[in-house]
Amino acid sequence: MSSQKKRNFKIEAFKHRVEVDPKYAEKTWKILEHAIHEIYNHNASGLSFEELYRNAYNMVLHKYGEKLYAGLVTTMTWHLREMSKSIEAAPGDLFLEELNRKWADHNKALQMIRDILMYMDRTFVPTSHKTPVHELGLNLWRDNIIHYSKIQTRLVSTLLELILKERTGEVINRGLMRNISKMLMDLGPSVYQEDFEKPFLEVSASFYSGESQQFIECCDCGEYLKKAERRLNEEMERVSQYLDAKTETKITHVVEKEMIANHMQRLVHMENSGLVNMLVNDKYDDLSRMYNLFRRVPEGLSTIRDVMTSHLRETGKQLVTDPDKLRDPVDFVQRLLNEKDKHDKIVSSAFNNDKTFQNALNSSFEYFINLNNRSPEFISLYVDDKLRKGLKGVSEEDVEIVLDKVMMLFRYLQEKDVFEKYYKQHLAKRLLSGKTVSDDAERSLIVKLKTECGYQFTSKLEGMFTDMKTSQDTMQGFYASQAALDIADGPTLAVQVLTTGSWPTQLIAPCKLPLEILGVCERFRTYYLGTHTGRRLAWQTNMGTADLKATFGKNQKHELNVSTYQMCILMLFNSSDRLTYKEIEQATEIPAPDLKRCLQSLACVKGKNVLIKDPMSKDIAEDDSFNVNDKFSSKFFKVKIGTVVAQKESEPEKQETRQRVDEDRKPQIEAAIVRIMKSRRVLDHNNIVAEVTKQLQSRFLPNPVVIKKRIESLIEREFLERDKADRKLYRYLA
Repeated sequence: MSSQKKRNFKIEAFKHRVEVDPKYAEKTWKILEHAIHEIYNHNASGLSFEELYRNAYNMVLHKYGEKLYAGLVTTMTWHLREMSKSIEAAPGDLFLEELNRKWADHNKALQMIRDILMYMDRTFVPTSHKTPVHELGLNLWRDNIIHYSKIQTRLVSTLLELILKERTGEVINRGLMRNISKMLMDLGPSVYQEDFEKPFLEVSASFYSGESQQFIECCDCGEYLKKAERRLNEEMERVSQYLDAKTETKITHVVEKEMIANHMQRLVHMENSGLVNMLVNDKYDDLSRMYNLFRRVPEGLSTIRDVMTSHLRETGKQLVTDPDKLRDPVDFVQRLLNEKDKHDKIVSSAFNNDKTFQNALNSSFEYFINLNNRSPEFISLYVDDKLRKGLKGVSEEDVEIVLDKVMMLFRYLQEKDVFEKYYKQHLAKRLLSGKTVSDDAERSLIVKLKTECGYQFTSKLEGMFTDMKTSQDTMQGFYASQAALDIADGPTLAVQVLTTGSWPTQLIAPCKLPLEILGVCERFRTYYLGTHTGRRLAWQTNMGTADLKATFGKNQKHELNVSTYQMCILMLFNSSDRLTYKEIEQATEIPAPDLKRCLQSLACVKGKNVLIKDPMSKDIAEDDSFNVNDKFSSKFFKVKIGTVVAQKESEPEKQETRQRVDEDRKPQIEAAIVRIMKSRRVLDHNNIVAEVTKQLQSRFLPNPVVIKKRIESLIEREFLERDKADRKLYRYLA
């Protein structure tokens, strides 16, 4: 095989030199300069852009980029100065149109020039740190047109004048305004802000300051707010139509400050139309408008909240301290609920369910409900009224709504234990008289109380229901055991056996029962004590009821539903035609206040007067005498004779209840002190008071004086001791 020889290739330069025409740069620039003039003069259709691009390319390639760039600046500047003369000469109405037209021409020319000089833009401009062609065109327009003193001032004043015209109701060319605004934005944020936005905001502040002053002198609050809202919406629409989006927050801030923030206090306190007037007259639209406008400014919502709170506390205070409104407890509580419903609706529909307003509402109600120390009693009486008759025929959902409203008021009470005391008394009367509308409603309320306050609060109430059920079973057993005996003609007995401690019973000596009743009572006692060991029975004759068959003159027969006391009185007339007050008192041994109330209801109530009192008067005196009313008649066979009883407690009864509540609180306070000291071992007086208050506030607010007395009592009984060095320090003794 023959070996191949290696060949070496060599590239050599041309033997002759390429010479560039010394006048090449000048000639080429002249061609390009002419083209730029033609473009600005709208004669670009006859130009060959390919040829022009090649010329510009060659100039840059042959290192004439600087000459090309400088020539471009000079030529564009000359054309822009010519344009500025044309713009300046335009008459008033046509000034903006001429400016807009020339701006469009300049942009069009700039696009073509940039296409021709694309190679320079991409190579020469970045390496020599020059401004790109398009940006250069904008800067030259800014410096020669917009910042030309005669055009600059005229432009701002024209724009502001047109905006003022629009504010005063005239129609302006928004499209033109949009173009001018966009032009200023295209020239850079600083141009738009300095040359237009800043003066625009200053003039707007002055305009709205004057207008708000004018409005507030002649408009009521609702009308003023409508105008402020309309102005705010107009400015936001104006921005969306032809201004920079970033201007919106600035111009709305100006309107808010001048029209709302500067006049807040005057608006909310405006006589006959301010916030209080809106609240009183349920002006939801105006309130909602006020809320939405005031929330935009600092301290706006707190201003509304403060005025609402002070108004609410004032009206609430009048409501709970007005003696006329305290006469009817049910009406009193209904007024509270109506007030709460009214303001709940305002908060939800006008104040956007704002949590801070709900909290203000709750604190106001808590404040004034606790100004009246009878609120717990009245709320319990309201419940009593509703569960006796007020909720008859009402759907379960509506019952729940009423009970939830009651619970809402209950939460505001600081003395929940006082409510418990009264509620227990009223529940006992309802259960024993069988007057409750629905056991389900009763149990539902107890469940709600249990959820709110815990098992301890309702354990005795639940025990009352248990006793009622057990009593039914006991009576069935009793009558089953008596079936063999012939007692068909005797009175029928229904006994409720109540556990002492669960029921609010008081140790009252029983009255003298008629002999017919005593016999069956004794039989029941024998039966009950025979079936239950280690128990004692005490008759509560003050709490029972009876059905009596009565025959009046002309053989008029009725069945009378009366209390046990009234039964004892009426059965005396089976053996006597006429009895004095003293005789009745001796024969029955009914306590004097109860006896007077019973006789009042039997003799003084129209339509229920089965007795005649002599002398006839509304009040019972000790020298009165009574006889059966033979002329008594009623269209009903069954006649219910209630006892004349004050719905509210009398002053002595109130004092007695208060004393019982205070007595019940003592062990609770002591238990709390011991619990705290057991865990802390050593604690000073102020901290003990604070801790005890914190632990017990869900039931009642303990008085610091009472806490101090309970501490003294615990020291005496050697649960605690004082520190020998510091008398205010207590130690727990294990």
